[in-house]
Amino acid sequence: MSGIAYETVIGLEVHVELSTLTKVFCGCPTEFGAEENTHCCPVCTGMPGALPVINKKAVEYAVLAGLATHCEINRYSKMDRKNYFYPDLPKAYQISQYDLPLCKSGFLEIETESGETKKIRLNRIHLEEDAGKLVHAPNHSGSLLDMNRCGVPLLEIVTEPDMRSAQEARSFLESIKKIMEYIQISDCKMEEGSMRCDVNLSVRPASSDALGIRTETKNLNSFRSITRVIESETARQVQLLEQGVPVVQATLHWDEDAGETSVLRLKEEAQDYRYFPDPDLAPIHVDDAWFAHIQSFLPELPEARRKRFIEQYKLPADAAALLTSDAALADYYEAAAETSQSNLTACHWITGELLRLLKEKEVTVSDSPIGPGALGQLIQFIDRGAISGSQAKEVFDIMASTGESPESIIRSRSLVQISDSGQLEEIAARVIQNNPKSVGDYLAGKEKAIGFLVGQMMKESKGKANPKLAGEILTRLMNPS
Repeated sequence: MSGIAYETVIGLEVHVELSTLTKVFCGCPTEFGAEENTHCCPVCTGMPGALPVINKKAVEYAVLAGLATHCEINRYSKMDRKNYFYPDLPKAYQISQYDLPLCKSGFLEIETESGETKKIRLNRIHLEEDAGKLVHAPNHSGSLLDMNRCGVPLLEIVTEPDMRSAQEARSFLESIKKIMEYIQISDCKMEEGSMRCDVNLSVRPASSDALGIRTETKNLNSFRSITRVIESETARQVQLLEQGVPVVQATLHWDEDAGETSVLRLKEEAQDYRYFPDPDLAPIHVDDAWFAHIQSFLPELPEARRKRFIEQYKLPADAAALLTSDAALADYYEAAAETSQSNLTACHWITGELLRLLKEKEVTVSDSPIGPGALGQLIQFIDRGAISGSQAKEVFDIMASTGESPESIIRSRSLVQISDSGQLEEIAARVIQNNPKSVGDYLAGKEKAIGFLVGQMMKESKGKANPKLAGEILTRLMNPS
């Protein structure tokens, strides 16, 4: 070992499939999971004489992504042909963008391991078409081509080499995913390939400003894989440099099972793709009226919403971050808080019981069996002292399984909490008489004994006693002076 400290330099190319109903240059549907080769036509399969027509919605989604990531929007843009041959690219070229992308020079801010805020610069966001999918037969007996994905609109988000660790890369990707979901241009389902990532990585001595030789690992579709690639490729390149062996610039494939990379091909450069403007597609001009129309669809973004939740609802920072991590969850919270008129209690129930329920049922908040209005009504009963905390959890579970309203459940099952002082005094008197040792402990200064006595009152009342009022009555009866 040389004792040299090395620094990892990471840039990402994030591919996000857009949630348009049809493909980017034809009318074929983009629905995932259809039977192989049923969502394709002469345009997306590259048949001679077939002419593409650009999907206006895909352009709008690309501009919206640029606005959400602080990009400059090129009001005049064009589509280019990127020439290369792969079996899953039937035209032998991809329609993409080269020197005039729709969006350029943006940035996102992430939180580093040390808790500091770091700006990750975006080089560009451009629109292009996706390729098909190769399905490899077992035992290397051949490969089949599914062309359903050919022509699905794709955003490529290209960063500058500003990240220095797997944690920073993951934080950036989580931010991108959250923003794309917030602006509703992609479902970002990594397991379905609608968000995937290429990792460009090099290492250099920590004291150097010069970039090292980089490799690019293609088509990673999970945060776990991306983290493992960065750690593995960093270790491999450091080992080569320690041995005096130069790193070769190459495109790599990641084997998840083996946990290692292998060379797919030597790395191409821009000139190798022989870019030229696509002669079948007119330039894209985003005029003032169209630009203003797209801007009108830009919602409150995750970071701004997180800050507002802290200021408006007085939520703890970690709870605000959790609630705004998903747009649908944030919407649910705001609706529940409005109904309940209890911001903190709504936060407690959503981050606790609701998320537990969703995890158990393996559903998203959009498919929650308990709506935000119903949860808000339940919280109203809690805050009025009509039901206890344990009763509320019982009601919550019944709501989840039956869909009944909290009022109906409480009424039909006689779950109303006992808050009548006279009735509670009778129960407290019996508990005091039946538990002389705990009473003696309390009078001797052992404050915890009151908790046991309250528990006995809850037991005798079958969980219906108002615990706060029960504690107050016990204290008064045991301190008659």
